Amino acid sequence: MNGTDDQSDSADVAVDRALDETCLENRDEKSSAAVAELNDRLLRLQAEMQNLRNRTSREIADERKYAVLPVVRDLLPVVDNIDRAIEAAEKVGEAENLLAGFRLVKQQLHTLLASHQCEVIAAEGQVFDPNFHQAILQQPSAEVPAGNIVLIAQTGYKLHDRVVRPAQVIVSSGPPS
Repeated sequence: MNGTDDQSDSADVAVDRALDETCLENRDEKSSAAVAELNDRLLRLQAEMQNLRNRTSREIADERKYAVLPVVRDLLPVVDNIDRAIEAAEKVGEAENLLAGFRLVKQQLHTLLASHQCEVIAAEGQVFDPNFHQAILQQPSAEVPAGNIVLIAQTGYKLHDRVVRPAQVIVSSGPPS
């Protein structure tokens, strides 16, 4: 019976080893699947963080770029009033020194605005573009083709690529019928 017990013991040991190896293989498969899943999550989180950094960086750059926008909006009525004062003084023809002073102030304001990348929107003679112009009237014109700007009622300005204030314009409806 000793021989049978030895065979039985060795068979039990062999079965135990086979079970242990199967358990280890299953555990290795589960572990490698878990590692792969965690690695995938890590890569996704890293990509998400990089996207967040990029978006934040763009937002900060835009904030800096357009930080002067409220000041520019507040200055534009002053520029308009100076333009009106110059036009009125030119019509009257008197007060040449006052007119020269206003022209100097106007030039300084335009230089200041240009130094902050605030530019006049080109309008007269241009094709009407609703992104930059605001039509306040349509008027027949034999000289100006339909859809082009005849006259500027109020100058428009843009800061970098954003419109601060659209140019108020009169648009040609073509030759009178």
